[in-house]
Amino acid sequence: MPEISRFYGIVIRMNTNDHPPPHFHAYYAEQEALVDIRNGAIHRGSLPPRALRLVNEWFTLHQGELQENWNRAEAELPLLSIDPL
Repeated sequence: MPEISRFYGIVIRMNTNDHPPPHFHAYYAEQEALVDIRNGAIHRGSLPPRALRLVNEWFTLHQGELQENWNRAEAELPLLSIDPL
């Protein structure tokens, strides 16, 4: 699964040809959350409160780029890196 960003120990990844809804995977230590690109809601999993706040802040700044990467993933194009927080 390609890594698209990394900040404060959090790794953001996105699969190519992944299942709906549009989402990204946020990893922190041993925890993982699937975050819905449409609204920032946790679709599955969990993160510690501080990591979740950072992911939410990053998501707010980069929602358009995340949607673009989702579209690229569906078209089987290489994903673009997204600036860290």
